[in-house]
Amino acid sequence: MLKDIQNEILKLKKEKDICILAHSYQAREIVEIADFSGDSYALSVKASEVSNKNVIMCGVKFMAETVKILSPEKRVFLAHSDAGCLMADMADKEIISEIKEQNKDYTVVAYINTTADLKTICDVCVTSSSAVQIVKNIKNNNILFIPDCNLGAYVAQQLPEKNIKLIQGGCPVHAQVKPEEVKNAKEKHPNADVLVHPECIQEVVKLADFVGSTSAIMEYAKKSEKKEFIIGTELSIAEHLSYECPDKKFYYLSKNLICKDMRLTTLMDVYNCIKGEGGYEIKLDNKTICEAKVCIDEMIRLNHI
Repeated sequence: MLKDIQNEILKLKKEKDICILAHSYQAREIVEIADFSGDSYALSVKASEVSNKNVIMCGVKFMAETVKILSPEKRVFLAHSDAGCLMADMADKEIISEIKEQNKDYTVVAYINTTADLKTICDVCVTSSSAVQIVKNIKNNNILFIPDCNLGAYVAQQLPEKNIKLIQGGCPVHAQVKPEEVKNAKEKHPNADVLVHPECIQEVVKLADFVGSTSAIMEYAKKSEKKEFIIGTELSIAEHLSYECPDKKFYYLSKNLICKDMRLTTLMDVYNCIKGEGGYEIKLDNKTICEAKVCIDEMIRLNHI
């Protein structure tokens, strides 16, 4: 039955000129029918490069918005209409505007995990994999980093020459991981490397063997000569790696590393969306698209210096 639905989706997406994007945190059966899977920004770039007129994002709303910003001519759909992001939604545009006004000599750096509306008032965007490099390349040493204070603290640690101001906010899923869980996991699996996302708190990051974005964690595990790994990001990544590297063992750092919003999307949601009976179309006005794209374009420029 599952395979039948997957085959029907593959058939329909060709007929309807649809490109399907699946974030790495999506379930295996969704990743298998996607044209591309990976981190949010990488997926947005892929969407802008394909000729398809329609795009379905299997992820959360801010990701679909980023696709629309980079491909305004395409129709972009979020597979599950309620799939949001607690971190993206916690940063209020009005409050950030006030903080920006109080810190006029600061460059506002926004994690890509922010809404399109908030991006319109930011100077530059960053991803978890590019944040250190981009902030390093910003000429201004005064940085206001939003909204993830844990990723911001990680960047600040790598770049002590920068004056980085943080606001309270971040991914509640990654932030709940405790140092004790790392120590317990290491005791249980002494031969395993600990790989964690920089959205985790600094006390956890300091205990890791490797710190990086979701894609970086996956690449590290695939290329490493080690055979055992403790994965400190969404549980789905350990699952995907187990399929892709059957000769290696992957353990969860914490059983609580579950993103409920990412888990909302099912294969049937994708199926219904592709049939035009579900999902949510992302619609942004031209002003929002143009203003939000400024910080993304600046990210691209600074990443290539």
